[in-house]
Amino acid sequence: MSQTFESLGLAAELVRAVTEEGYTEPTPVQAESIPYILAGRDVLAGAQTGTGKTAGFTLPMLQLLSAQSIQGGRRAVRALVLTPTRELAAQVEESIRIYGRHLALRSTMIFGGVGMQPQVDALRRGVDIVVATPGRLLDHLGQKTIDLSRVEILVLDEADRMLDMGFIHDIRKVLAVLPRKRQNLLFSATFSDEIRTLAGRLLDNPAQVQVAPRNAESALVAQRIHPVDSSRKRALLAHLVGTGDWRQVLVFTRTKHGANRLAEQLCKDGIEAAAIHGNKSQGARTRALASFKAGELRVLVATDLAARGLDIEQLPHVVNYELPNVPEQYVHRIGRTGRAGVSGEAISFVATEEMDFLSDIEKLMRRALPREVVPGFEPSPAPQAVQAPRQAQLQRRQQVQHAQHRGGGERRQPGRGDAARHSPHPKSTQPRSATTADRGTPAREQQPRSNANAQFPSSGAVDRKYAKPDRPRRGGRGKVPALLGGTLRR
Repeated sequence: MSQTFESLGLAAELVRAVTEEGYTEPTPVQAESIPYILAGRDVLAGAQTGTGKTAGFTLPMLQLLSAQSIQGGRRAVRALVLTPTRELAAQVEESIRIYGRHLALRSTMIFGGVGMQPQVDALRRGVDIVVATPGRLLDHLGQKTIDLSRVEILVLDEADRMLDMGFIHDIRKVLAVLPRKRQNLLFSATFSDEIRTLAGRLLDNPAQVQVAPRNAESALVAQRIHPVDSSRKRALLAHLVGTGDWRQVLVFTRTKHGANRLAEQLCKDGIEAAAIHGNKSQGARTRALASFKAGELRVLVATDLAARGLDIEQLPHVVNYELPNVPEQYVHRIGRTGRAGVSGEAISFVATEEMDFLSDIEKLMRRALPREVVPGFEPSPAPQAVQAPRQAQLQRRQQVQHAQHRGGGERRQPGRGDAARHSPHPKSTQPRSATTADRGTPAREQQPRSNANAQFPSSGAVDRKYAKPDRPRRGGRGKVPALLGGTLRR
């Protein structure tokens, strides 16, 4: 018998809001986590992306906060949700407003890339829930524009991503100013060993919710690999978008510069595209995402910044233009499609030099991903196969030289005819340095005829009238060290 939101113990106002959004049955992660949270327990929950984790903590959090009457005076921050990215913060805060539309609760979001003053004004008016990124939250704490001394519920959303981005020190600073007695909820798409270590320090006897195998991909996402040369990836992308009449494609690159360049090239090809990454202003990122959701952009090119927090309804296509160097990021990327019960496809362009990344991903997934070569975009042969004859030829040449070097007897001294044929600059037979008896020899006679080290002819003897006199060394001694054979080398 399927569960309902009413059977989970949610208030009528929350059930009404959920129903207005078109949801009638809770997802597995919601069905398991909501009762634990309503009971006041700490929770460590993990599930695949797109399975409703946000509503899994938002709905019970709203109910717990609304059940306690607000004492007189200004509202205090009683719930804090930390997220790794601005996009995810905006998505969570939007969910809080949607599901809490029939409740007398206020929320706001705090993140960087925008001015602080509007955030300060919202905090002064009083809010019950704050959704924030760690960096900007610390800015407010440093300026004493936010008070977290009355926080009752702390949520770490996408905690593994926060650890990947190096937020662990910021998280510890935030934890230091929170009340010791509070309810802690840790939600994540993956359960890494680092997450379990953090949970052991943060959570008190938590209820563990794991509705899918660790680091598993969604069964609703059809995956395939297109082997292709790096230089032909853009042409292949334009080909697939055009021939398949793709209207909405999320493309992932590894670098910000690569995202900008690809978006510009696609626009030149007549395909509406825009880039979104950390160097873009928050206004530019918001406009690009809104245009993509509205269907005004066919292609949105993003870095892994957007692998979390982008909730696009019924997104049909995700393309890994470049494979991530962290296998877990692949799971988060393809999790942007195949959400809310709607199927999607994830395509990866893999060049020869990315095969190691693909091997790591398949090891994480515990299966081989299907390969499909697109006609007209066949990859070039592996570089090893092309270089093999050259390596063999070089090896044979080295063997011949080694045999000649080890041959018995002295080598035949080349005659005058051999020197003319084989060496444009014959080596001088004069000794490298003069003996002590040669010190009195005129400079014209001491000048070597050739440079024995570089095997190039000398510029000739230096006339005495142009030669610079030898300067005495420090201490008044003009002698040349014996190590140089008693003469100055030129």
